[in-house]
Amino acid sequence: MAISKRRSSELLPETDWLSKLVRSEATGVPLRVKLGLDPTAPDIHLGHTVVLNKLRELQDLGHTVIFLIGDFTTMIGDPSGRNTTRPPLTREQIEANARTYQAQAGLILDAARTEIRYNSEWSDPLGARGMIQLASRYTVARMMERDDFSKRFKAGTPISVHEFLYPLMQGYDSVALKSDLELGGTDQKFNLLVGRALQVEYGQEPQCIMTMPLLEGLDGVEKMSKSKGNYIAVAEPPNDMFGKLMSISDDLMWKYFDLLSTRSTEELARLRRETAEGRNPRDAKVALAKELTARFHGAAAAEGGEADFNLRAKGGIPDQIDAVSLAGAPLAIGAVLKQARLAPSTSEAMRLIEGGGVRVDGAVVADRGLRLPAGTFVVQVGKRKFARVTLS
Repeated sequence: MAISKRRSSELLPETDWLSKLVRSEATGVPLRVKLGLDPTAPDIHLGHTVVLNKLRELQDLGHTVIFLIGDFTTMIGDPSGRNTTRPPLTREQIEANARTYQAQAGLILDAARTEIRYNSEWSDPLGARGMIQLASRYTVARMMERDDFSKRFKAGTPISVHEFLYPLMQGYDSVALKSDLELGGTDQKFNLLVGRALQVEYGQEPQCIMTMPLLEGLDGVEKMSKSKGNYIAVAEPPNDMFGKLMSISDDLMWKYFDLLSTRSTEELARLRRETAEGRNPRDAKVALAKELTARFHGAAAAEGGEADFNLRAKGGIPDQIDAVSLAGAPLAIGAVLKQARLAPSTSEAMRLIEGGGVRVDGAVVADRGLRLPAGTFVVQVGKRKFARVTLS
């Protein structure tokens, strides 16, 4: 129970989970613990690992963990926390993303002991008749209790009928897998409770639910999200992972420690105390960045990430930067930045130049009309983006 509750937001109903644990201990039959993720983008990010780490803890206690890839539910689109309808992905995009999800989950879970499932296994065979029968087991009134649905309805924002199917299909996953416990972020609570209700409808013992805190992304405001682009992927190159972790605020750093670090409570308390007493918070942030980078890339890569970060901070040029060949010399600096993928657009390139954030061979570019002749140049945007550009 102590391990179950550690770092979790809610465990409901706690008495039911205790009963399940006692029964499992007495019979020797492991409990079935489920986590479902929709492959809406190729990467699993650090926000996902908050829940995946909990799944690994329960796996290490001997329970059967099920990593469910929501290839069917992704086609519907999870409305959780949304004020608009989520745009659908193609089947090809979903399948490509699902392959990377399975590989990346293996960085945290013990793959040999993990049951990996796809919810299209039972959702596709349902067909129209089965979908209608499933929908008959849950009322519109209960669906409208969902916070984001009720807010959108009151605001006159459209709600597509297919969005009601999402929590039903996620709940049906629990029926198909006969799960004893389902994990998710705090924004998934409604969906997890639908699973409990549907299991009762299908004559099963209802699962317990465990919600985990949401991790804010690099902006420090919104939850880490692929759709918001504020995330750190677990497969991120080590230097990029280290640099992004160093970019978070000093305040947010402690939440990252609390939710992602394997350091003991005593160690974290000591770090907080030393920082409060005057130690540079950068020292703690370096420790966090090294720990997380080492977890996914190894200790040597973490050391390299720190060296690369320090070099960039001093205005140095990293040993390994992208090489880009461009034609059309002399070429306007705005076009160079866009074509070298150092800026998303020419207008953004101009904004970066005006802000003093662009350098060519170490010199700040002040002239928006600068044209680079034929030759090779090291072009830098901000502290972290570099390219070796050869113009012809």
